[in-house]
Amino acid sequence: MKKLALLAALVATPLAAQDADPAADVSEARLRADIDTLVAFGTRHTLSEQDNPKRGIGAAVDWGLAEFRRIGAACGDCLEVVAPETVVEGRRIPQPTRLRNAVAIQRGTERPNEVVIVQAHIDSRGSDPLDWKVDAPGANDDGSGTVLVLEAARQLSQRSYPVTIVYALLSGEEQGLYGGRLMADYAAEQGWDVKAVLNNDIVGGSCGSDGYCDDEHVRVFSEGPRADLTEELRAAQRREGGENDTPSRNLSRWLDGLADKAEGVLDVRQIWRTDRMGRGGDQIPFLEKGYPAVRITVAVEDYEHQHQDLRTEDGTVYGDTPDEMDFPYLAKVTQFNIRALDKLASTPKPPVVTANAAVRTDTLIEWQGVEGASYYLVGKRRTDEPAWREDQVAIMAFETPVGEATPMEERKLSHIEPVRGDDWIFGVAACSSGGACSPFASAVPAGQFAPIAAAEGETE
Repeated sequence: MKKLALLAALVATPLAAQDADPAADVSEARLRADIDTLVAFGTRHTLSEQDNPKRGIGAAVDWGLAEFRRIGAACGDCLEVVAPETVVEGRRIPQPTRLRNAVAIQRGTERPNEVVIVQAHIDSRGSDPLDWKVDAPGANDDGSGTVLVLEAARQLSQRSYPVTIVYALLSGEEQGLYGGRLMADYAAEQGWDVKAVLNNDIVGGSCGSDGYCDDEHVRVFSEGPRADLTEELRAAQRREGGENDTPSRNLSRWLDGLADKAEGVLDVRQIWRTDRMGRGGDQIPFLEKGYPAVRITVAVEDYEHQHQDLRTEDGTVYGDTPDEMDFPYLAKVTQFNIRALDKLASTPKPPVVTANAAVRTDTLIEWQGVEGASYYLVGKRRTDEPAWREDQVAIMAFETPVGEATPMEERKLSHIEPVRGDDWIFGVAACSSGGACSPFASAVPAGQFAPIAAAEGETE
């Protein structure tokens, strides 16, 4: 009876009182001041000057590193500041070029190898992607994401979390996602268990080129079939489903649900594509390595003020300048990211889940226990439904020991009727003792929140 009462309480009532809003102190004025600093570098083109203290990509990256150090000093040196570096040459980089990222690491207190990343690219460009001399203010693309990352570091570094948060400013995006690739490689070299990457690119405007404005939504792009699928898993997905249940898509669903719980702020418009049509962003190198990653961006884009030289033609003003931005909107997107990071850094990692419904009238769901989980949520949705249903079932950790089967028909405690699995997608989320629950991991081929290569290596 004690277990039954406890489980009923978990399902029916809030699990823990919420802490003070971690995003309450986000400052529009500070965001604007940081944008002005970035624009004052003239250009942040990846091919621009590396050793000029006032102009070019070198000065911009140095400033980003200095800001991270200053933020770290305010929290008792809680941030480890590093500058991953390489030399690149290739598409849009005609000669060997120094490439640096500015990165700050806030180590988790319990599971420091479990990592969430918030990132943006600090470089900019004009009309010609190879013109490194022209002024390229890059206010919205992607000064907006850059100042968001810095503000997130200011707010969240005043707290501690069981999971590590990484704040990253990336170079070389406009030349071909070079900084994103460097960062994804760095994560792999560190052996990080990356459970979420929030890539913020163009997040500071609310009106489009056609005059249509929307300051109530933010778009979250997520991939369908995983970029790191093997042929065997791709074949399994064709038979059993899972093309709409990648970890990145479940991260997108989780972000949408988080936004729905906050009144009077931005709503998420999920876009079920890896990125905008014909375009890309720094989330892609992470997806290629098998890390869950999404792109967060404005609801509508303004193409006259993106990738354009400063000029006026036929009465139209071109150029990516601060006066074309919407700073109240940028503040809301920043708050959205901070609240998401606060939750993601507090949750256990989504478990690895399997479902067996072959030639049976019920469904056997099994999952591996994860560190930091006090209980689990079992969710389901019809195969043609976009979102997890709200009638989720809480299962205490002591009810489902690691490695033990948890068949649906045995869950009398949770009042679950046997479910024919052919018609459903199942998932499991892991929850902390404080009530912070991870995104769902789907019980489909390649549904795990880990690179496929790493997961297959563990089973060999």
